[in-house]
Amino acid sequence: MNERAKITANHLSRHAIVYLRQSSAAQVEHNRESTDRQYALATKARDLGWPEDRIIVIDEDLGLSGSGVIARSGFARLTAEVALARVGLVLGLEVSRLARNNAEWYRLIDLAGLTDTLIGDADGIYHPALFNDRLLLGLKGTMSEAELHVLRARLNGGIRNKAARGELRRGLPVGLVWGDADGEVRLHPDEAVVSAIRNVFTRFAEMGSARRVWLWFRSEGLKLPLQMNARRRDPLGRGELHRHPSRADQPRLCRLLYLWQNTPGDDPGCLRRAQDAYSPLATLRVAGSHP
Repeated sequence: MNERAKITANHLSRHAIVYLRQSSAAQVEHNRESTDRQYALATKARDLGWPEDRIIVIDEDLGLSGSGVIARSGFARLTAEVALARVGLVLGLEVSRLARNNAEWYRLIDLAGLTDTLIGDADGIYHPALFNDRLLLGLKGTMSEAELHVLRARLNGGIRNKAARGELRRGLPVGLVWGDADGEVRLHPDEAVVSAIRNVFTRFAEMGSARRVWLWFRSEGLKLPLQMNARRRDPLGRGELHRHPSRADQPRLCRLLYLWQNTPGDDPGCLRRAQDAYSPLATLRVAGSHP
């Protein structure tokens, strides 16, 4: 069936939603071609007969994963509009942009079938109420979820192999840097950074409160050590007091604290001692970051 034959006057009387998503902020920043292609879907909606005032672009999920782990306000808004029968067409560059897990994908398909909403991608227009179209959409969703699993398994496998060879280097706590030797962790070469961190521990021992330490640093006009990245070159800055860490974060944060406090300048075995303090070495597994 011609894709235009599926579009009726009832569909055109409702909104066409163009949904945009990329999995990470790095993709949004560096993969501009994909972003431009997704925005260009608004032109396709116009070509299919929707007037400009009935085309809605939802781009608030740019930089968020579609695996279902992270809440996506844009996708929730899209689903709500479909459920209320306000949408005639949902357009995405490909199925994986809409959802990377079958729970969310089939929920959207079911709602679209009940409310006579079309779903379109770069390959065509589909009506979820038609058996063949629903079958094809289901296969696309399954393949999208499986692709995410394959990619994750491939990446984690590479990380584990590198870790097994002793060549894996991940981010260290503030104030520590990797040395030249294998597994060597050293204190930051900037004495101001080391002095600031020692000051944090000293004040915390006296005051017993991270907030009081932070307020003392601010009152004295002192800077806190910060993690450097592409946007921050200065290892010292004002720093912010964040919320209390979640229960899941606490073991890792305690281990990082142990690692810093027990790191003599040139001891290549300090990282192993920190790992042993957290868990028996034989049970450690590397999956995206050190346990």
